[in-house]
Amino acid sequence: MPRRQDPRTRKYRPELQGLRAVAVVLVVVYHVWLDRVSGGVDVFFVVTGFLITGQLVRAHSRGGIEFGPMWGRMIKRLFPAALTVLAVTIVVAVFVLPENRWFQTIKEIAASALYVQNWRLAADSADYFAQHDSASVVQHFWSLSIQGQFYVVWPLLIALVLAVAAGAGQSARRCLVLALTTVGGASLAYSVVLTAADQPLAYFHSLTRVWEFALGGLLAVAVEVVVLPRWSRLLLGWAGLAGLVSCGLVLRVGSVFPGYAALWPTLSAAAVILAGAAGSRLGADRLLSSAPLTYVGNLSYSLYLWHWPILVFYLVGREQETVGLAGGAVVVGVSLLLAVATHHLVEKPMRDSRIGTANRWGAYRFAALTLVPVLAATATWQVVATRKADAYAVTVGDPDHPGALARVPGFEYWGKPDPELAPSFLAVGQDYARVDEAACVLSPRHPELTVCPTASADPPARRIVVAGDSHSQQFLAALRPVAEQKNWQILSMLRGGCPFSTDSDTVPGDQPCMDWNAAVADEIAEIRPDAVFTIGTRDVRVGATEHTPPGYVAQWRKVDAAGIPVLAVRDNPRYDFAPSACVETHGPTAPECATPRSELLAPRPPYADLPDLPANVSFLDFSDYYCDTDRCPPVIGNVLLYIDDNHITATYMATMSSIVEEAVETTLGWRQPPPSAGTDS
Repeated sequence: MPRRQDPRTRKYRPELQGLRAVAVVLVVVYHVWLDRVSGGVDVFFVVTGFLITGQLVRAHSRGGIEFGPMWGRMIKRLFPAALTVLAVTIVVAVFVLPENRWFQTIKEIAASALYVQNWRLAADSADYFAQHDSASVVQHFWSLSIQGQFYVVWPLLIALVLAVAAGAGQSARRCLVLALTTVGGASLAYSVVLTAADQPLAYFHSLTRVWEFALGGLLAVAVEVVVLPRWSRLLLGWAGLAGLVSCGLVLRVGSVFPGYAALWPTLSAAAVILAGAAGSRLGADRLLSSAPLTYVGNLSYSLYLWHWPILVFYLVGREQETVGLAGGAVVVGVSLLLAVATHHLVEKPMRDSRIGTANRWGAYRFAALTLVPVLAATATWQVVATRKADAYAVTVGDPDHPGALARVPGFEYWGKPDPELAPSFLAVGQDYARVDEAACVLSPRHPELTVCPTASADPPARRIVVAGDSHSQQFLAALRPVAEQKNWQILSMLRGGCPFSTDSDTVPGDQPCMDWNAAVADEIAEIRPDAVFTIGTRDVRVGATEHTPPGYVAQWRKVDAAGIPVLAVRDNPRYDFAPSACVETHGPTAPECATPRSELLAPRPPYADLPDLPANVSFLDFSDYYCDTDRCPPVIGNVLLYIDDNHITATYMATMSSIVEEAVETTLGWRQPPPSAGTDS
């Protein structure tokens, strides 16, 4: 009877391929059918840390780590399949994706090709308007980007630790354990802190994931010296496998990870790795080492690459939000077929080729030859899309695009019979009023309070503070033309998702928002502008929820104490879909793109019945410029109203400039009455 190989000395561990198979199946199933995140990606991180650290330690023991050939092999393993998927995605996206998603897709494909997609998404998580973007066809490249960055940095770290250990005459194993524990512990602590403070940013941040690779590295160092009895290996293997399968069902991974919650799938994966070969036909490793799971493990990289764009393209093409059981089977089936083809026709031939081995720099030249065409394609797409978007740019007063002026009583249209809508569908997703960040100054009252003034002659005729969230910000497009004409100065104090209030009305318990607002009130009292312009209602998704929060009124009282008028604007409608995207798909007159006014706006503004309002507050209601008597259309005066499901386009808001000007001046008594007949002027 042949002797069983000592599980600690095995060079090939087929159960790891099975572990990868379980992880990728969980990722695909949860994405496609459950619309959730499974924690499978965290398993990939642990396995990667385990394998790479083990390879580096063995290479060092054989005489040294050869960085060039090592990175060349990684290029051969990673680039062919990834760039193939990106190239195909570009071609399909041009024909399948609506134009309003092109710019987002272009920038994310470029970021994915350069392995910085996680940082692209992290930046978008901090950009309030970008947070409303739809999931892109390459969003899943965030994890591959982190792995790519790990492949560059980790060998340098391990080599440094081993060199220090050798120079100090210390045990390499002991020094590695100390270094990995320190780095991993610091990363885990940072992950917990950042997840609590800003979970979307933490999810994509590279440093919040280092500990997962470090855990795998510690396993690589420990697995050769840790001896476990058979019964504990048997128990660990099945416990780890059960933990992996159940993680996504128990935890809302997408909203609580990484942080300490990510210990669930990572420790589960660690248990399977530590269990190794249980030495029993009842061990979990027997299942994980089976031929079907090993084969799926071989396909795991390609399957992960393909499943997400196929899912997004299917949903876009079918105009659905979920795939259903049958549709999901189609998505998984197509993804699996493409993964098989990519593995056998691209991955394996390239890995087995002599590229990078026959010539020292061959793998790097190969990387350039494959990467440059993808980047060139995205750059070309960007140029074409930008030119097309600019071709439809309009200015205030354009007779073909009156926008809100079409709702003014007595308006007559003199433009072309059937002009293109503005802004273009390409540009609509980016068509929001921006502040001039170069002019912004940081207030000493709060580390995140910036005051952003518009240019004006000194002294300005009027000074107006625009305070609050993105719904206040969108009025900059209407106020700036007036400011330029009349020498007003607009001072913006804005924070996405943080209305001008004493309370946290968007995210309950958002103390940073409340602290920021307190600083804004103090800053206004110090500046003493001629007026404060802000939003006076919120939550107008349906008429029954439209209200004026008490925190708004309390904040207005603070301004009232300083003797400063407040202009509180009734908020625009919010939808459960994107009206402009609906127009691109179904046309501007499609009934499904318009919503009855009664479903979006209450018959009376909610502030109309509020008792004991501060004397300094006046209300402006522009609802009739977003809706007619019965419905709220997506297009008025040949101009698209909405960027997404709740923000007004800067183009449409600019057409409201004269309307807002009249309302502000009349309400505040700034407008001079016309001279009487017979009076010298």
